[in-house]
Amino acid sequence: MSNSVFQSVMLQLKETTDRIFGVIDTEGYVVSSTDVAFLGERWPEAVLKVSGSQEVVAFGQKTFKPMFNSANYFEYAVFCTGDDELARAYCSMAYIALNNAKVFYEEKHDRGTFVKNIIMDNILPGDIYIRAKELHFA
Repeated sequence: MSNSVFQSVMLQLKETTDRIFGVIDTEGYVVSSTDVAFLGERWPEAVLKVSGSQEVVAFGQKTFKPMFNSANYFEYAVFCTGDDELARAYCSMAYIALNNAKVFYEEKHDRGTFVKNIIMDNILPGDIYIRAKELHFA
């Protein structure tokens, strides 16, 4: 998945609060953040702590909320600096925004959904050719 989707949401979050938000992947690398100094850092201990939970987890002065894919496997985790109740609330709200962006991106670039939409007649005939070209269908 493109990390630019996450980064566009991060830029919007940066303007709303003084906290630092970000996203880590399954290996613990910070793939997106409101503070560019965090990009590329690796936090493997955070992944171990977060991946086993469905709830908000506080670890190392940061609050994390895991993001799972449709097969219920850990994919990413959203984080917010701080470990207080406000950080939990911010992290949950950032999770909602980022998860919705992720789902939208995956649906937009998913070949299976495209074929389903053709079969179910949920796509305009003119859009079929454009989407087929984007998804590299012959």
